[in-house]
Amino acid sequence: MKIYLFTWCLLACVTPWASLHAAAPRPNIVLIFVDDMGYGDLGCYGNKKNRTPNIDQLAAEGQRWTSFYASGSVCVPSRTGLMSGRHPSLFVGRKELPGTRDKLMAAMLKQQGYATAILGKWHLAGYPKDFTQSPMHPLECGFDYHYGTPGSNDVPAPPGKRQVRSLFDACDKFTFKVPLIRGRELVEVPTDQELLTQRYTREAVKWIGANKDKPFFLYLAHNMPHAPVFASEAFQGKSKGGRFGDTVEEIDWSVGEVMKALKASGIDEKTLVVFTSDNGPWSMFGPHGGTAKPLRGEKGTSWEGGYRVPGIFRWPGRIKPGTVKGLAANLDLYATFATLAGGDQPGELAGYISRDFSGALLRGEAPPRRQWLYQQGGSLAFRSGDYKIHLASKDRSSHPDTRRGEPLARHDPPLLFDLAADTAEQANIAAAHPRIVARLLKEMKAFRSGR
Repeated sequence: MKIYLFTWCLLACVTPWASLHAAAPRPNIVLIFVDDMGYGDLGCYGNKKNRTPNIDQLAAEGQRWTSFYASGSVCVPSRTGLMSGRHPSLFVGRKELPGTRDKLMAAMLKQQGYATAILGKWHLAGYPKDFTQSPMHPLECGFDYHYGTPGSNDVPAPPGKRQVRSLFDACDKFTFKVPLIRGRELVEVPTDQELLTQRYTREAVKWIGANKDKPFFLYLAHNMPHAPVFASEAFQGKSKGGRFGDTVEEIDWSVGEVMKALKASGIDEKTLVVFTSDNGPWSMFGPHGGTAKPLRGEKGTSWEGGYRVPGIFRWPGRIKPGTVKGLAANLDLYATFATLAGGDQPGELAGYISRDFSGALLRGEAPPRRQWLYQQGGSLAFRSGDYKIHLASKDRSSHPDTRRGEPLARHDPPLLFDLAADTAEQANIAAAHPRIVARLLKEMKAFRSGR
């Protein structure tokens, strides 16, 4: 009798998370991808001004990663890495993509029977003159449904103007003639930028309801909080974080509406929700930019603040809540989604380095990634484990008042930082550890050569 009682008690303790170790079913995937949100812009990452209860709840109910990286520290490279699984510095990029459209993330998932939709910003192939007929239109790249803008909300700029701080300060919601497009049809131009987050959210709720009975991939790619920042009237002037905080809080509302839609459709426990940003904040634009604190740097730099972004993953009953300190990058989502959906990986393509971290999400395994290459606009850095070297750096990509490129600082020997002890990259320890510098230089050479 005692043996049976012991066995029953043991099973009772194990059962709640036994499903974590069973083969996971194919989930719906909701990827919420925001623009220029910094590592320190959310409450769950330490922000004290921006109220983000819905995103904070997402993190509390799932995994919050503290070393999650964008594929690039600016828009197009990051989105290229995300959709292709390829490091943007290791292949030709835009010139190669049209020939591999059938291997992009949405196409891979569509081939596995997923319904696919993109709502929001695309910006995978620059800004073509006629986006509706572009060979890189989302409908040519595996998406069944599209509603959004070709690129950033500051393109095109007014004639004769540049995207500088003074223009962002003075502009209104119609200054930038941004087109809003549904499929291949123009909805309006210029679009009312104050309504972008609201419109995408309504579309998301509607699309989830219409596709709840089959596996789906929803890529909700908000234009905000990219400069110039705009929020709808209900959120204007409400955040202690100022104009930028208003847009962050409206995005948080949007996340709450998406979560409500999943629950109302009865598919909450069948859905993996991912929340992340395309790169770090454009802090040089003041109230139009966020913060990467406690990290150093911002968008367009190789410091941690340019690449390290929020990374949150929630799947009830499958992902055990917690904080993960290991490395992963948004390009690793390709291999991870492919594993969960049963799709193929284009390992033969140059620069394809996506690593499946579903074991870390579902079974508590160590993430497979140990290295990362930071290469943007002349800046160059490399991380291996807790150590990071900088060979060339800048503190911001350009001057906010002129947009002239900032000069590079070249480092020979490279700077060396221990990110475990010095997340803010303040104490250069290269002189005391020449062997570590030499090892990282060797590893970086192998990484860049694809070995």
